[in-house]
Amino acid sequence: MTEHAQANLKNLYRIFTVPEAPDSTLGSVDQALTKDLAGFLQEHIVAQGTSLEEIEKDFSTSAIPEDPTFVSEYTEFLKEKLVAQSVHTASPGFVGHMTSAMPYFMLPLARILMALNQNTVKVETSKAFTPLERQVLAMLNRLVYNRDDAFYAKWMHNSRSALGAFCSGGTIANITALWVARNRLCGPDGDFRGIAQEGLFKALKHLQCEGLVLLASRRAHYSLGKAVDLLGIGRENLIPVETDDNNRLDMRHLRNHCHRVQEEGKRVLALVGIAGTTETGTIDPLEEMADLATELGCHFHVDAAWGGPTLFSDSHRWRLRGIERADSVTIDGHKQLYVPMGAGMVVFKDPQAVSAIAHHAAYILRPGSKDLGIHTLEGSRPGKAMLVHAGLSIIGRKGYELLIDQGIERAQHFADLIEADPDFELVTRPELNILTYRYHPAWLQKITAQAPAEQQKTINSLLDQLTVNVQKAQREAGKTFVSRTRLEPSRYNGESITVFRSVLANPLTTDTILEGVLAEQKELVRCYPELLAKLRAAATIS
Repeated sequence: MTEHAQANLKNLYRIFTVPEAPDSTLGSVDQALTKDLAGFLQEHIVAQGTSLEEIEKDFSTSAIPEDPTFVSEYTEFLKEKLVAQSVHTASPGFVGHMTSAMPYFMLPLARILMALNQNTVKVETSKAFTPLERQVLAMLNRLVYNRDDAFYAKWMHNSRSALGAFCSGGTIANITALWVARNRLCGPDGDFRGIAQEGLFKALKHLQCEGLVLLASRRAHYSLGKAVDLLGIGRENLIPVETDDNNRLDMRHLRNHCHRVQEEGKRVLALVGIAGTTETGTIDPLEEMADLATELGCHFHVDAAWGGPTLFSDSHRWRLRGIERADSVTIDGHKQLYVPMGAGMVVFKDPQAVSAIAHHAAYILRPGSKDLGIHTLEGSRPGKAMLVHAGLSIIGRKGYELLIDQGIERAQHFADLIEADPDFELVTRPELNILTYRYHPAWLQKITAQAPAEQQKTINSLLDQLTVNVQKAQREAGKTFVSRTRLEPSRYNGESITVFRSVLANPLTTDTILEGVLAEQKELVRCYPELLAKLRAAATIS
């Protein structure tokens, strides 16, 4: 990293820690949060070692309080029972899930958002927020598709179109994208009035097929299962496609599945590529998938809820090559755009695509109005676009580029640390800023690699138990945190193993903290002498 870039990054860190000027009108809890978010959370979140069952005791009555009480009394409850027992997701040692520290300015802006209480379903309750949301969607659309000024001038505020939809998260965004795909495929044609009017049964009859099929990597997000369920496609028609040694969707298997379902008389509704899988941060071969989607004449959707902001980086945007050919793309604001929870978006290549899901009502959402609710699954929604707009404006493209580059660089360094320690095994090297690994002592690694299948299975099963125990103990200790998942690496003939999963998106996470994560895990391993003894016994089986 150049000296100039390092200086910019240092300045950028400040927005995650120190506000320019605290608001003296805030209440005690709110003001403390705004003044020193990291310090407040460090002081008040004290839930280390407290079990969920113990916490549930504080929330065990179903009786609504009879009498009013003072706000100050409730604030005490808030601090002692809720804040104290919350998960410190902003901690730089919390590197296990897709949550991070937020820029300090998001807190006072969130208060303004709540105070205004705009409902973006209709212009009558969001006169300024409706055009703001349309602008934010245009900004994200441009990040993906990069059309010229004339295109956005024509479509950004066009009442009969939308460049995307704002949602409460990636799940609704993915459902919205596939809802559009389904309704466009099964749209009005001749006497057939479309699936929205006549239902799925008549739509399939009109298409002369036995069913609709969705194909995605087996590493795809679980929201796709919800989508095929809600859209009437059926979970059996969500085809999980095998992955290669790098956890990327395997194109040979994808083509074979497509040919098979066509022979069964079914129609491919959509191919879904992943730009940053939840478990490993992997990016599917988007360019090749786009080619196949064109060949099949089907919808191509990219779930870039995690990896989409990589497009900000001049150094790494090439990793998402082909995303600009997608018909729709999901991006989550509450992930790598660093806004509070509940901000997802889907953008469309065709600004008129959303007309396939348009709904109207006499008292709002009238034909020709600019009401955003015409093209969204959700009705009443807060103006979360304001927070995304704030991030894009205050951090800027260059700021997000620095954050993305630093996260990828830190993940690669963590992978190097793991590989340099003979007692750890790097399972997946990061393509973006997610990686997986496990404790696998040096004395055992060579034995595991050369062991016959049954012995290898026994060793891996014991290592699984050790990984689970260490991950739980580390979580309960509350100093640092990594998550865990299960993968099927080819080195073990596709056998499923449990691994640690680390997500490096918090700009406050340092190399020293990551060294501490590994040191703590090695220390915790010693707490399970019986498991270690069983591993030694399993390793000596002839």
